[in-house]
Amino acid sequence: MIHPVRRALAAAASRAPRQFLAAASRTTSVRSVRAAAASGSYYSTTSRRLQDAFPSQLENLASSTLPKVVPQVPQTLTEKIVQRYSVGLAPGKKVKSGDYVTLQPHHCMTHDNSWPVAMKFMSIGASKIHDNRQVVMTLDHDVQNKSEANLKKYRQIEEFANTHGVDFYPAGRGIGHQIMVEEGYAWPGTVTVASDSHSNMYGGVGCLGTPMVRTDAASIWATGKTWWQIPPIAKVTLTGLLPPGVTGKDVIVALCGLFNNDDVLNHAIEFTGAEETMRSIPVDDRLTIANMTTEWGALSGLFPIDAVLASWMRAKATVTAMEHPELGDKAKFTHAKIDALLENPLVADPGATYAKQLYLNLSTLSPFVAGPNSVKIATPLKDLEAQNLKLDKAYLVSCTNSRASDIAAAARVFKDAAADNNGVIPKVAPGVKFYIAAASLLEQKQAEDSGDWQVLLDAGAEPLPSGCGPCIGLGTGLLEPGEIGISASNRNFKGRMGSTDAKAYLASPEVVAASALKGKIAGPGWYQKPEGVEKVIIGEGNGVVEQDKAMSIEDALDKIIAEAESLIANAEAGLTSESTSPSASSEEESLTEILPGFPEAISGEIIFCDADNINTDGIYPGKYTYQDNITPAKMAEVCMENYDASFGSIARAGDILVTGFNFGCGSSREQAATAILAKQIPLVVSGSFGNIFSRNSINNALMGVEVPKLVQRLREEFGSGDGEKIATRRTGWKLTWDVRRSKVVVEEASGKKWEQKVGELPPNVQEIIARGGLEKWVKSQIEA
Repeated sequence: MIHPVRRALAAAASRAPRQFLAAASRTTSVRSVRAAAASGSYYSTTSRRLQDAFPSQLENLASSTLPKVVPQVPQTLTEKIVQRYSVGLAPGKKVKSGDYVTLQPHHCMTHDNSWPVAMKFMSIGASKIHDNRQVVMTLDHDVQNKSEANLKKYRQIEEFANTHGVDFYPAGRGIGHQIMVEEGYAWPGTVTVASDSHSNMYGGVGCLGTPMVRTDAASIWATGKTWWQIPPIAKVTLTGLLPPGVTGKDVIVALCGLFNNDDVLNHAIEFTGAEETMRSIPVDDRLTIANMTTEWGALSGLFPIDAVLASWMRAKATVTAMEHPELGDKAKFTHAKIDALLENPLVADPGATYAKQLYLNLSTLSPFVAGPNSVKIATPLKDLEAQNLKLDKAYLVSCTNSRASDIAAAARVFKDAAADNNGVIPKVAPGVKFYIAAASLLEQKQAEDSGDWQVLLDAGAEPLPSGCGPCIGLGTGLLEPGEIGISASNRNFKGRMGSTDAKAYLASPEVVAASALKGKIAGPGWYQKPEGVEKVIIGEGNGVVEQDKAMSIEDALDKIIAEAESLIANAEAGLTSESTSPSASSEEESLTEILPGFPEAISGEIIFCDADNINTDGIYPGKYTYQDNITPAKMAEVCMENYDASFGSIARAGDILVTGFNFGCGSSREQAATAILAKQIPLVVSGSFGNIFSRNSINNALMGVEVPKLVQRLREEFGSGDGEKIATRRTGWKLTWDVRRSKVVVEEASGKKWEQKVGELPPNVQEIIARGGLEKWVKSQIEA
């Protein structure tokens, strides 16, 4: 039994001697607090083996006389929410970052991919949705497509929803993520998922939103549950106040561009700040920031359940009660439900453990623009204005920034200009097309009632139906070769909004509107620079000098107790595996069990795509994503098309694809994995993978392994120097992945060989891959 030891260590840390407390009170950093704790007599950091610290306890754990104090494990807000929606936990188990949990989400949304999900659902032998109140279906991506094939798919989705009693929202009603928020499905303090990468947006209302993929959605439909690993959690502290003319869009564009070294890749983010700071960020701006944490590389972006959110919810409850009194307590938003939520709102515990902490001083921020063709390039608006970049198209569309408040901001640009035009709303600049689409019909109606929608129409804007449209590269108004566009949407990957030879920028609604009016990338002139501000202040820590220099004794001890818990947890494996012979060879200890029929090794020639952040649009273009009749041959043909048009003619069946870091970032489309398989490439190696691509790979039986050293070595050998970089290269190198020994062996063209240990491919993952993916594995379990 191990728990008395765990309790003892936590208690020991909390009962640290006076000299430790004195040291803590004098300390000026977290590091020195930790050093003071380590110097105490209660435990030593020189060895992580539990038995070295407590030999007497190992001799006779049952006779332990140490006080049985059960420590309270501090949790982050993310962990607390996951705790509520995890099923099958051991009694008393407190979930933490890194844990695998069986998740039973509050809601699961699918959109145009609902029919492919339904086909997966039926193919695994399921016939009834486990909980039809859990599932929501919306049609939003390809709503401009009036082809019979698309209309048939839409009818099939609606009929399926009606048959199973699922909440359904037809094409034109709005973008799924906006519907989830405005209809109260994304409720604060819950876990709500969607088969779409921008599920992060729900974090703007204190709901832990995270993306799932189609196969996961089918699993949730059939069982109500799926698996999830709690990511490392990053705390982002916002300080100061947003200056006039600076918006939530500028916040997230700056974060993506200034912290652009995968700082929060595959993390869950928690935004926090002083009450005054958080009051300056309205819910619509929070939704924008949370939405684009996807582009920042995160798996969620969670704002607190606070007074700002409560006021927003109260307003919705009041409007609902006035407009629909017949709903009574059945309404999604009621004051009674809000009272219950606020009676005991979830908050992060003091001393909760975060993988990293970053801060941004909002007072130092000015309007920013992302691009071209990357969210990792963020430029102050004033610098781009000086370049006189002629504009061809402007877009006020998407779930990111086309709510009524965004439309009002864009309309204000033209209203202000009307003051210098004899009161007449001016037209957009000659040669510029300005497209607008509301996030939902409710948001559009609000903009119409206020007159803002008409202002934009009078200015010459072209309305589109409420839906994703140009943001996903579908329908009217896509960028043509050589054109420059600016959009209030969330993603400007090369080729996403049209031609790969176009340039796409992202900015706030007012900057988009001002650019459309002036015919070049420009702002409305609303920004007021605070006195003394010369640069954006960002960094690691909380952004509060006193807090960053010295933690309080209480917080320091809370953190030490948490670290003690982690220390013991890591040591448990050593305690429970004493029967393993110390003389056993390291080779034997590292062998992975290989299931019958699964290959012990995979070999092939390396084809090298030398780029970081190759996104899902680069792997499988968005214009094909919702064409469900694409053949494997066609998928193979267009694989990597937006990254490198020559890839198809260079890559061969059996090659091993090696790429840079953060491969497969972006959307949740499963075709990013299945297109590579269609190309008959059995293995992808990268410096690191985007989490959702890794999930898609396992679910669709594509193998992947991370080998940063190989990427580095290839770049040393094939670096472009002063020459032009080659996007896709046959290397003549051979790679063998020895699955049993968890290592890769590389033979370079010169004949030089070297090897590198890699992560284990456990038998349960082998089984999923061997079955042909999660869908077929679930079917085999149902049929067993």
